[in-house]
Amino acid sequence: VTTMTSRLTKSQQRALCSQLGNVKLKLLYKASIHGFTGAAFHQQCDSQGPTVSVGYNATGHIFGGYTSKPFNQSGQFVQDDRAFLFAFKGEDLLKYQVINSNQAVKMIANSGPYFGESFALVNGSQAVVYSNPGNHYNFNAAEMHGDNLQLTDCEVYHVKGEKRVELMDSIKKYKPITSSVPQARILLIGPVGAGKSSFFNSINSVFRGHVTSQAIAGCSGTSLTTQFRTYSVKAGREGKPLPFMLCDTMGLEESTGAGLDVDDILSILKGHIPDCYQFNPSVPLQVEAHGYRRSPELKDQIHCVVFLIDACKVSIMPTKLEEKLAAVRRKAILMGIPQLILLTKVDEACPTVAEDLSNIYKSRYIKDMVQEVSVRLGVPLSCVVPVKNYYEELELDLKCDILLLNAIIQMLRFADNYFDDIKTPT
Repeated sequence: VTTMTSRLTKSQQRALCSQLGNVKLKLLYKASIHGFTGAAFHQQCDSQGPTVSVGYNATGHIFGGYTSKPFNQSGQFVQDDRAFLFAFKGEDLLKYQVINSNQAVKMIANSGPYFGESFALVNGSQAVVYSNPGNHYNFNAAEMHGDNLQLTDCEVYHVKGEKRVELMDSIKKYKPITSSVPQARILLIGPVGAGKSSFFNSINSVFRGHVTSQAIAGCSGTSLTTQFRTYSVKAGREGKPLPFMLCDTMGLEESTGAGLDVDDILSILKGHIPDCYQFNPSVPLQVEAHGYRRSPELKDQIHCVVFLIDACKVSIMPTKLEEKLAAVRRKAILMGIPQLILLTKVDEACPTVAEDLSNIYKSRYIKDMVQEVSVRLGVPLSCVVPVKNYYEELELDLKCDILLLNAIIQMLRFADNYFDDIKTPT
């Protein structure tokens, strides 16, 4: 049996893995051994999950593509927000993101890896590249492969242990354990500027595959959110709504008659307040209000409350604001609704975390902030989750995505605890 050896250098493998998280590459197919045919490629690579495909030519160019979707021979296009093409310039990775994610990968029987209508390796079961930058992927052909379309080899690797994909799949497969509830409803509460709207935008960005800003977010001194809004996140641009809903509210403010009224929060928790209800800080919700639900069902109620606290402001949190948060917590506790705290802006609070997000669990400062929030708000340490939202970034960051997805999974677990406790017949 011929032993397969990767032609990628260790640093090139590291560059690819850094785009995909804490993963390993396992070589599945090598054209110089298995053959430059679509049949040989599919025999080795079909149904293998996420893959990286790499082409090599005589002019020394190394290039290829990644897809999170498993290969098959259906002849159909497959949607993939995460797909991208790449080329190596020395040890540096140049990345070309998918433009038309609905047609990111084409499952062709008589070809190797086929990306949209832009790029293919082992095209038509020949040792050649198909290259057509444009509608699906836009790349500089000379930069990518030097316009040399003859392959000396093609390798396809299985991407093992891709954490982001695993977490996203876990969220997509989640179903509330109570069948009368299609989506777990998660209420976001926090002071003005803590990042409630930005958290929704960040989660939406992760599932869209690029940074988006659907909810109005910013750094105003007063709340930019003036309505009660319920946001569904879709699994990709054309995908189905995910099994949770994020409910955004006005920010809490320390002064009386400003920001979200604590009585309105009780109405939200019970499911009385309709989507797009306009808050009036000086007058709590009245039963006569348009859209008021007099007899809300379980699916209208809140199943998990999430408090967002700015890590930079934990130590200087005003007493009146702390009292408001405590009042909301008491109401949620009386209703048996589980609570989680998101510690936001951790990168602004700690320079070592700003340098590398993976330092978040090593940072002494962040540990101290988690401890202080736990004590001041009276919640267990395990209920305080540090995250970073997307604010000014133009590109997604893998480490940021994993923190955000882990936070959502924790919320869904807490919602399930609530459904367990109320023991509603399904």
